[in-house]
Amino acid sequence: MKVSKHSGWRLMRPLGLALLAIPAVVQANADVEKNIANSKNWAMQAGDMFNQRYSKLDQINKGNVGKMQVAWTFSTGVLRGHEGSPLVIDGTMYLHSPFPNKVFAIDLNTQKILWKYEPKQDPAVIPQMCCDTVNRGLAYAEGKVILQQADSNLVALDAKSGKVVWSVKNGDPKLGAVNTNAPHVFKDKVITGISGGEWGVRGFIAAYNLKDGKPAWKGYSVGPDAEMLIDPAKTTTWIDGKVAPVGADSSLKTWKGDQWKIGGGTTWGWYSYDKALNAMYYGTGNPSTWNPSQRPGDNKWSMSIWSRDVDTGKVNWVYQMTPFDEWDFDGINEMILADINVKGKPTKALVHFDRNGFAYTMDRTNGALLVAEKYDPKVNWATHVDMKTGRPQVVKQYSTAQNGPDVNTKGICPAALGSKDQQPASFDPNTKLFYVPTNHVCMDYEPFKVEYTAGQPYVGATLSMFPAPGSHGGMGNYITWDAGTGKIVQSKAEKFSVWSGSLNTAGGLSCYGTLEGYFKCVDAKDISKELFKFKTPSGIIGNVFTYEHKGKQYMGVFSGIGGWAGIGMAAGLEKDQDGLGAVGGYKELNQYTELGGSLTVFALPN
Repeated sequence: MKVSKHSGWRLMRPLGLALLAIPAVVQANADVEKNIANSKNWAMQAGDMFNQRYSKLDQINKGNVGKMQVAWTFSTGVLRGHEGSPLVIDGTMYLHSPFPNKVFAIDLNTQKILWKYEPKQDPAVIPQMCCDTVNRGLAYAEGKVILQQADSNLVALDAKSGKVVWSVKNGDPKLGAVNTNAPHVFKDKVITGISGGEWGVRGFIAAYNLKDGKPAWKGYSVGPDAEMLIDPAKTTTWIDGKVAPVGADSSLKTWKGDQWKIGGGTTWGWYSYDKALNAMYYGTGNPSTWNPSQRPGDNKWSMSIWSRDVDTGKVNWVYQMTPFDEWDFDGINEMILADINVKGKPTKALVHFDRNGFAYTMDRTNGALLVAEKYDPKVNWATHVDMKTGRPQVVKQYSTAQNGPDVNTKGICPAALGSKDQQPASFDPNTKLFYVPTNHVCMDYEPFKVEYTAGQPYVGATLSMFPAPGSHGGMGNYITWDAGTGKIVQSKAEKFSVWSGSLNTAGGLSCYGTLEGYFKCVDAKDISKELFKFKTPSGIIGNVFTYEHKGKQYMGVFSGIGGWAGIGMAAGLEKDQDGLGAVGGYKELNQYTELGGSLTVFALPN
């Protein structure tokens, strides 16, 4: 397979600048910073560039949240999984939908639709999307609303009129290179990724100029050093108990032949940014195929945490969580940046709750591994992470590679959808704890040989999913986590996976949604205390957000069942092993909710 190169890209060789050489004053995007500094807005998908999902608003608090009522609702007119959340900037709300990726601008004074953008996309994109037609949201900067369409077109819309300012093609959907991620604006760059690991797409992260959409840089997840923007002598990783250079051909050495060219490592998650370091952080997904016997080696740098320079894309450091993935433990979950005490020492930390069931605390300045512990006690595929090598210690019984193709390896925990999927966690600076929506699900996994055909699924495994046995009987927990010690502080059981992004506020609240459709708020200091509960029209896989308008605080969330957990309902699938095993695992969902696509906004009564 030939590796195509966009003629507009500058595949730059890294300049090898050490972190110490970064200038003392580094600017983020001034407009974005101004908007997120105003707590009345919800100006980024995570509320800020650190992905903390915390709001300083406190009008709604643990003393009065029980009195909340529905203030208004809005239907998107689409019946598929609704992930992400709207944005609110200066009295206007910007909403998105799943495919066909409608965008609405709504006047918060009247709830009048100011404009609507509905792109004309080829319906052939839909079957190229592995796990529902979701979209994780919009970005806003300098009067532009940025949409990453499913068909890979990245589009900037005029925030006042909804007219297209610029549009650029990010990938080829006919090869499975589609998009589900939210774009992010850091400095003068729009950052976006790519989906399609289940189609043999070679993953990358890309930066486009905010002003005109022209390509700025592109860094692949796997392959030659120059195309990953890795400097073998300057880019570091965690090895032998210390931070050290990755060395030459760090990826190529870990793949058999040309398998890396269809090697996965896609980047459809969330991105964060530390302007003091001028570094962005994100994770890469699973290697292709799901049959590990066809791709021996560590398959670097799939399943990894990355730090890149935003201006050039050069890699500061990279750390692989699940070498030679045998379970589809995609590593794309968000990187939460927080300054916390780690084992008693003040640390500029990066905290990541990986699909593989381990929560990682790292020094974000240099990629040093500080903590790696299980955040669901049922995780069994590995005993622990060796802190010297950084490698998980795999249990032979649950190794699909050692058991081999056409053997059904049973009882692996977690399931492929992970102890947490893309549903983002929140950090509360008051409690110093992380609030994590989790899946409590295990699986049987049978790999088989599969041939690569461009534009066709390239999976090579059959899965069955079920609630973690010997537990509370449900499929989810909402937990609080101490990232400095690597310990669960509290755990609140839920019947189904908690597939909603959480939100914490200065009002002492932590709020999230459930797959049955309940919007819940609990006491941030004691999550067993459920203070508010409301049944929305459909299951919730969207992320809770909050804003203030005319002196009044509002909280909102999308409802619309779908995503991987709800793919059976969203796509009308019925066989247990359909939806990569999720259909059977979540078959009870249809007894609790139905398809939908709406926003529900709450407030205290006047």
